[in-house]
Amino acid sequence: MATAFINGINIEFEINGQGESLILLMGLGGESRSLYRQVREFKKKFQVVSLDNRGAGKSDTPDESYTIKTMADDTVGLMDFLEIDRTHILGVSMGGMIAQEIAIRFPERVNKLVLASTYPGGEDMKEITVNMRNALGLEEDFSKDDAWDVDIEKFMSHVASLSFNKREYQMVFNAMSAGYVQKAGVDGFAGQLEAASSCDTHTRLHEIQSPTLVLTGTGDRVVPMRSSEMIAGKIPYASLEKIEGGSHAMYLEMSKAFNDKVLKFLIDK
Repeated sequence: MATAFINGINIEFEINGQGESLILLMGLGGESRSLYRQVREFKKKFQVVSLDNRGAGKSDTPDESYTIKTMADDTVGLMDFLEIDRTHILGVSMGGMIAQEIAIRFPERVNKLVLASTYPGGEDMKEITVNMRNALGLEEDFSKDDAWDVDIEKFMSHVASLSFNKREYQMVFNAMSAGYVQKAGVDGFAGQLEAASSCDTHTRLHEIQSPTLVLTGTGDRVVPMRSSEMIAGKIPYASLEKIEGGSHAMYLEMSKAFNDKVLKFLIDK
């Protein structure tokens, strides 16, 4: 792992492989190493850049409000630091929110885009947003200001249970979730939760011009499949792929199917 000073904070990152650049963006509270099964395969074809978002892993946890736009700026800042002009981007869950924001605001920096198990927020997505919050055990009128009052360790344990459909994964990641929170701190997780809760790209998705693969699992209990269907319907050059029985964390539980679909999309001309 290496460190870059970006936007006033230290961002931890790692580079594996050679070839075209591919940036991996992890979801809420997760470290970049959570995508190790993707790095292991993708590095055979690409130069894979994985990073810890602010508030997670070994990256800094600044004492300020977090937004998806800020984390998008962090990623583009890292691209500048590494002298990467254009890149493929794969974002999972909250990472997919960050990826959407980058593709909208920095279209010249993005080659192909993969949005997995994610959603765009916004008033038009209210029904899906309410369903997600109910599943996560958050109040229906939950706002970003409430993020700092959440029992983070309890919340993270609940998310881990929902994210995996296989019992063995649920048990392992329930135990690991407390470690994630302890490493980055409660403030870091609350900051990311604040950012995710205020995400809103819904009315701007049509501005994404990159070829886009939208991936969803039919068994996702965190972000309903309908969210991915709506995203794919609003991005001009998007295709939708569904992984049968896939959980929110299908990148781990069904990594072969997940990786095969991503690689086919990225490699096909």
